[in-house]
Amino acid sequence: QVQLIESGGGLVQAGGSLRLSCAASGSIFSINAMGWYRQAPGKQREVVASITSGGAINYADSVKDRFTISRDNAKNTLYLQMNSLKPEDTGVYYCNAFRYGLNHWGQGTQVTVSS
Repeated sequence: QVQLIESGGGLVQAGGSLRLSCAASGSIFSINAMGWYRQAPGKQREVVASITSGGAINYADSVKDRFTISRDNAKNTLYLQMNSLKPEDTGVYYCNAFRYGLNHWGQGTQVTVSS
C-alpha cells in the first residue's frame, strides 16, 4: 500500500500562489507515476499535472505556464507550485500514485481562490 498525505491548500486571492505538497510512504518503490488531480463542486475529478518515474511531465491545458509539478525523491515528496491562480482553480486537490495498475489517493486538500 501507498500512503499519501497532502498539505498546503488554503484560501488565496486571484493572482496569488500556493504550493501543495504530497508526502508518500509505504510501498513507494516501483511507483510508475504520480500526479495531482482536482475536483470542483459538481464536477468530475480531473488531472492537473503528472510526472512519470522517468521524469516525463504533462499538464492540463488550463494550468500550463501557471503550475509546475516537481518531486524530491530524497524526501519522497511531490509538489505542485501554483501561480497566477484563478477562481476556476478552486477545488479539492488530490495527490495520486499509480503503482502496479492500482491508483492510490490522498485525502485531498482544499484550494479556494477568491475573485
